[in-house]
Amino acid sequence: MSETNEIKVAVDAIVFGYQQNTLFVLLVKQKFGQMKGTWVLPGGFVLKHESLIEAVTRELQEEAGIQVNYLEQLYTFGDNIHRDPRFRVISVAYFALVNPNNFALVEQNDTDAEEAQWFAIDRIPRLGYDHNEIIKVAHQRIKNKLTYQPIGFDLLADEFPFSDLESLYTIILEQDIDRRNFRKKILSLGFIEETDTLVANTGSGRPARLFRFNKDTYNQLLSKGFHFEIKFA
Repeated sequence: MSETNEIKVAVDAIVFGYQQNTLFVLLVKQKFGQMKGTWVLPGGFVLKHESLIEAVTRELQEEAGIQVNYLEQLYTFGDNIHRDPRFRVISVAYFALVNPNNFALVEQNDTDAEEAQWFAIDRIPRLGYDHNEIIKVAHQRIKNKLTYQPIGFDLLADEFPFSDLESLYTIILEQDIDRRNFRKKILSLGFIEETDTLVANTGSGRPARLFRFNKDTYNQLLSKGFHFEIKFA
């Protein structure tokens, strides 16, 4: 017996931002339909002429007015056939890590998003669809990746005190790290450079130097293969 295929394909974007020792997630408020007034992840249906990455890039531009340089595919959500109350939708989720200071959220008129806003990871409201679950999966993915791949530099300023990098790992991983081992390990790999810029120390110690991420050195290490492991306190 033939059956009409009414399954739609969508994309959702989980954009993490880090600022003032807090991890944030970008959300948008629905303007129309059954979810009007509800916060959700940026996303929407894939158009016939689009690839998945083109669709999620477009949705971020339309709903939040931002362009993210790199998005990584997370997972396909569709086992729950009632995840969308209108009809069956399979969503391919992508995640990104960015520094919110580098983005200005812009309200768009020709979209179904009323506004865009950053929410602290521990203050995310009840979202539409299964988006709370999607965020949990994405959060766990970046926690796992941080233990074997130094991906946190996209969340920091171009130059940063080393303590900011330590705090970022502690907050995202939600547990204390062995700071002495962490600093020794990171600096030994050579993709963190000490700069000549000093930052005032709020304590009684000497001013600390700022550091920066050397992407070329990091890419060279990737091509050769290297072991990166975080030890917890």
